[in-house]
Amino acid sequence: MSEDTLDRLLEKLDLVQKVRLLSGATTWRTAGEQAVGLREMVTSDGPAGVRGEAWDERLTSALLPSASAIGALWDEDLVEELGGLLASEAVRKGVDVVLAPTLNLHRTPLGGRHFECFSEDPVLTGRTGAALIRGIQAAGVAATAKHYVANDSETGRMHVDVRVSERVLREVYLAPFEAAVEAGVWLVMAGYNGVNGATMTASPLLAQPLKGDWGFDGVVVSDWGALRSTREPALAALDLAMPGPQGPWEASLVRAVRDGQVPEEAVDEKVRRLLRLAGRVGALEPDRHPRTAAFGPDYTRTLLRRTAAAGCVLLTNREVLPLDPASLRKVVVIGVHAASPRVQGGGSAGVFPSRVVTPLDGIRARLDGLAQVVHVPGPGLGVPPAPLGADWCADPRSGEPGVLLRVLDEAGRELHVEHRLSGTQLEPPVGPEARTVEISALLRPPTTGEWTFGIAGFGRMSLTLGERTLLDDAFPCTTDDPAIVHVNPPLHTVRATLDTTRPVLLTARRELVPGAGRATIVAAAPPEPEAAAALAEAVRAAGDADAVIVVVGTTEHTETEGHDRGDLSLGGHQDALVRAVAAVNRRTIAVVNSGGPVELPWRDEVGAALLTWFPGQEAGTGLADLLFGDAEPAGRLPTTWAAALTDAPVTRTQPDEGRLAYEEGVHIGHRAWLLAGREPAYWFGHGLGYTTWEYGTVRAPDVVSEGSPFTVRVPVRNSGTRPGREVVQVYLARPDSTVERPVRWFAGYAAVHAEPGTSATAVVEIPPRALRHWSPTEGAWRTEPGTYDILVGRSAGDAAWSAAVEIQEAG
Repeated sequence: MSEDTLDRLLEKLDLVQKVRLLSGATTWRTAGEQAVGLREMVTSDGPAGVRGEAWDERLTSALLPSASAIGALWDEDLVEELGGLLASEAVRKGVDVVLAPTLNLHRTPLGGRHFECFSEDPVLTGRTGAALIRGIQAAGVAATAKHYVANDSETGRMHVDVRVSERVLREVYLAPFEAAVEAGVWLVMAGYNGVNGATMTASPLLAQPLKGDWGFDGVVVSDWGALRSTREPALAALDLAMPGPQGPWEASLVRAVRDGQVPEEAVDEKVRRLLRLAGRVGALEPDRHPRTAAFGPDYTRTLLRRTAAAGCVLLTNREVLPLDPASLRKVVVIGVHAASPRVQGGGSAGVFPSRVVTPLDGIRARLDGLAQVVHVPGPGLGVPPAPLGADWCADPRSGEPGVLLRVLDEAGRELHVEHRLSGTQLEPPVGPEARTVEISALLRPPTTGEWTFGIAGFGRMSLTLGERTLLDDAFPCTTDDPAIVHVNPPLHTVRATLDTTRPVLLTARRELVPGAGRATIVAAAPPEPEAAAALAEAVRAAGDADAVIVVVGTTEHTETEGHDRGDLSLGGHQDALVRAVAAVNRRTIAVVNSGGPVELPWRDEVGAALLTWFPGQEAGTGLADLLFGDAEPAGRLPTTWAAALTDAPVTRTQPDEGRLAYEEGVHIGHRAWLLAGREPAYWFGHGLGYTTWEYGTVRAPDVVSEGSPFTVRVPVRNSGTRPGREVVQVYLARPDSTVERPVRWFAGYAAVHAEPGTSATAVVEIPPRALRHWSPTEGAWRTEPGTYDILVGRSAGDAAWSAAVEIQEAG
């Protein structure tokens, strides 16, 4: 759309019309305007899949592996294809703007939203994010780079003020966003946090470098609920305040313009950007032929299965994997996660998949007719109860699997009633007369004993079981974090003994109070088995198995939006379970189901350890492909994993008097480990395959002019017996630098494929930016002339092959 066209459209609008466009019309929609033929634009959360406008478990979505799994792909073509899938899902759901990718960094292993971010490294994050953006926007759907910027932990995230130097911002935390702008991203989301004293929605960083040096011509949108004032964000460079209606930028921004506090030209520039976005997504073309989803269900499942396998990282393998199905008679699958895996992280990015293939499902299907598959859950996880589902719950009126949702007025009269499938109801349909949300279910207990029941929400809440009142109390809302208020309110639990397996009615009620949302969750769980007996059962089953697959992982109570982690342990009895099983069967394969780093104290005791991340809906099919050699684990760690939290160099997430200082500077991730001289459990870039590789002599130019790219060529030979994929990584070092630098830093990578006994050459392009540093005194990028070491290897800690390049001053 030409600038002249934008100007003509802008001339048709008065001030009130223009300002109306700068605030959301609803939670997920922007405002429309008939005067310029603009329809509402629909936004949706997107990192794990495109949910659409409603939190409704009946409206299912394709569920992708977590962003940390996508960061482990090191495969931009596949990432771009996943972007196309997100765009297809957006078209299917009538969505114009996908709120992805998340480009914040794994600054510390304790980050609660680790699973939603790609990596610890700005280069890998930037390349991965750019690929996803290209894939989304190629279909005419907008991508959103978020959360700008330094929004790398969850503790106090709504108000924390991150203190970080200009150089570190430019070189580390802004770098992935710069890559996104270079990829042509259409929106950038300003985070809740502040940086150096200014909240991000009013930060000068929106103008410079985002819209200035980088030339970003898209829309800067606030994170949902992040805008808290009128004048400062309007003068900064924020363009769109979400959600709406009744946001801080409606009548108050009109007054600010008329009072001379905000120039109308600033409003015009924001509207121009919004209209430019509308042109890009077709929102100014109401008669345009409707878009059609490009990905059918079969292709979607195939792509997600391939991705689930490709992102897995084989951490260690003592000649156990891959398993030969023909040689197996009995396989024992152990662990709660085997039958109930964690397939996505907690928080605003959650979607409702139409199906999930569990690890147990995938293994049974692959060995059907070949071997006996036995599942032993082992000890329970010791976590709060899960929300009611359709397994042993029924609607008390219809008898259908699921629950009954009712909305009541002040007198207890029924305003709305419907059958639902889940005890998680985040958006019950409430009107002005609504006072109470009620969820009830007829429980068909699979076992007797002491059960745990729970209800989540705010205000007065109650739980009754048959004629017994289990809980009745008031729970005030003490947070303004929307992830907690609207998605994950605290669960309050009680225990009660069930002495029968006959159906019993469970009823949960939640009072609606202003400012506390309407999310209501009701949960229940049967008694857990006695830990020692469950552990002994697992050991007995493992003893005579041909192979043991033990699946362990984190839970939604340890990795979720709104909270950072307190430690890196798996929790419960999971470490003891792995150790006990590995002690009786050397062919024990530990499968780790987590979104971020966890401690693996038994890693040297198992036959193999395989990291699946949160693998999405095709968890079991992708895992089975790897276990039985139908695919190779091609993933590489996007983040350094500590053997123990106490070893990790950067762990602070707790603000001090509202401020969080990034005292480590440019030294995060593997850079921090190298500076500290510490050895992690697994380095950034680590990952094994099913073959072996030999590296040849690294070839690189001897001399390069300042500001010029150069190419590193690395011949590699597949010295094993299977076809394979190798990820060749290039790092740079400048030991005699006059400016502070990392010991070495990641500069680029290339992946090659080769058949057994054949060779291939990895061609790694090193851009000029890999050598430059930001000079705060000059306010510009500079490249220091001199000799740089080129280090090539399979991880940040295994850079065994080297060369050198001389950088000469231009001119």
